[in-house]
Amino acid sequence: MIKGLHHNAYRCRDTEETRAFYEDFLGLPLAGALEIGETKTGRATRALHSFFQMGDGSYLAFFEVPETPFEFKTQHDYDLHIALEVDPATLDRMLAKGRAEGREVRGPADHGFIRSIYFRDPNGYVIELTARTGVHEELMDPAIAQPHAILARWQAAKA
Repeated sequence: MIKGLHHNAYRCRDTEETRAFYEDFLGLPLAGALEIGETKTGRATRALHSFFQMGDGSYLAFFEVPETPFEFKTQHDYDLHIALEVDPATLDRMLAKGRAEGREVRGPADHGFIRSIYFRDPNGYVIELTARTGVHEELMDPAIAQPHAILARWQAAKA
């Protein structure tokens, strides 16, 4: 049985720049950092794996690997983003904080079951902060929302 998310890992350009965003701006403490000098197959490498802890005990993690090319693409929200849950007061506070610091921030967007704001981290990843609305539980309850029926309609319409 899957118990939950331990960590979600991404590449980063610079760990200190990434730390400043996730720890100083978002408030996720840097909980761990592992220097990797050799792969599991014995190949020499140079990487730093860092972990930022979220309130539920899971982590956002990053790999800085200077000698290994990686294309950092500007992502559209539909392509790739991570949504981090906050309470409504924190959502409003982070919106104001982002604007006050002159950061690129979009929103708030009302999606019905959640309200969201969006930032880009120093690596170009889209970070969504989201707060549940009063209809969240209903819209995310499979017995009520009927997601399999919605998927079946979607698939039929594509055909």
